[in-house]
Amino acid sequence: MSGTTKQQVRWIVDMAMGAVFLVTVVTGLFNWTLLMRTAGLTDVVLPLALMSEIHSWAGPVLAMLVFVHLFINRAWILATTRKILFGMSEKS
Repeated sequence: MSGTTKQQVRWIVDMAMGAVFLVTVVTGLFNWTLLMRTAGLTDVVLPLALMSEIHSWAGPVLAMLVFVHLFINRAWILATTRKILFGMSEKS
């Protein structure tokens, strides 16, 4: 990725994280048998084995993306944490 800025990398990671999150939610809802029965969708033919497999893979991918997100934003996280923890004691 030549010429890619940090902001573009952050955006790509965040968009991927959002997309994988949505895939995880949707496949999780379809795997939720009680919800499917309650919604009256038991007669709908869905590739549940495939959805279950996708859901199983989406979890670790989402965890990896969250780790990358936290790593990329570690400076902001640490600075904000310091400001909150030590900034409050100055105001008291």
